[in-house]
Amino acid sequence: MTAQTRFTARFGLQHPVMLAPMAGVADATLAAAVSAAGGLGMIGGGYGDRDWLTRQIAGAQGNRVGCGFITWSLAKQPELLDLALESEPAGIMLSFGDPTPFAAKIKGADVPLICQVQTIAQARQALDAEADIIVAQGSEAGGHGASRGTFALTPAVADLVSEQSPQTLVLAAGGVADGRGLAAALMLGADGVLVGTRFYATPESPVAPALKNRVIDSAGDETIRTGVFDLARGYRWPQEFTARAVRNTFTGEWHGNEDALDAARTTQGERYKHAVAEADSSIVAVFAGEDIDLIHEITPVAEILTQMSDDAAALLTSHR
Repeated sequence: MTAQTRFTARFGLQHPVMLAPMAGVADATLAAAVSAAGGLGMIGGGYGDRDWLTRQIAGAQGNRVGCGFITWSLAKQPELLDLALESEPAGIMLSFGDPTPFAAKIKGADVPLICQVQTIAQARQALDAEADIIVAQGSEAGGHGASRGTFALTPAVADLVSEQSPQTLVLAAGGVADGRGLAAALMLGADGVLVGTRFYATPESPVAPALKNRVIDSAGDETIRTGVFDLARGYRWPQEFTARAVRNTFTGEWHGNEDALDAARTTQGERYKHAVAEADSSIVAVFAGEDIDLIHEITPVAEILTQMSDDAAALLTSHR
């Protein structure tokens, strides 16, 4: 018995679960694995590496996957949207910025528009853009996000959508790692979930083993919302968005001391690049959500999806 929703019906899925298009993590292999196992895989367009994106789109051929973009970064290279649309993706997801400039092209290509939001104001903006799916992302999520919690934001977005655009689907994101999280999201009014951190720790993930193990060995209390990794990598994110990652030596040195880090960005940037090459988790960002308390081993994608969906269905049935 698996959890079936409007999301599974509309997209022809076995499980109401979408892969978060994590930059540098959600590649062709991981996205294809999620889709092949009955979820919806998404390739992470990240910060706009055209060659990388071209390779990943080609590598996912034969699997129905979508593509996600950081909206403010896509605005600098809008031609990447054309590249993604040429592959007839299962959906285009826009996060962290106004979707309006890209919505007409996506809708015109008859591709579902997925908008990730962190506030009700952003949800209204997504509805104005005629989003097919709105992802309500809580601050528990790994990687970039804002300040509202999943538990309160999800039903508020679901209520807004129910009133203004009942055909629009709602997914919950942030802190979902097992069937309990999926069941809770469905009870809160969502049609499914967007999952990132749980798929980070899989054999199919391209992440270095040392970084995956850092997720396994850490706890939610050890995560922090910070901007220091963006400064080290030379990314200028809008101020309202920080990233959740596992605390390490680098956050200990620089979190709360961002001005000094910015002043030392050349030397610290080189230090960070070297650490990436060495998969040194004491320096490198391990972007992970508060749900890492629930992740105890490296588990194959298919097993995660089946267990999550089956457990959610059982919980929902037992509480009727």
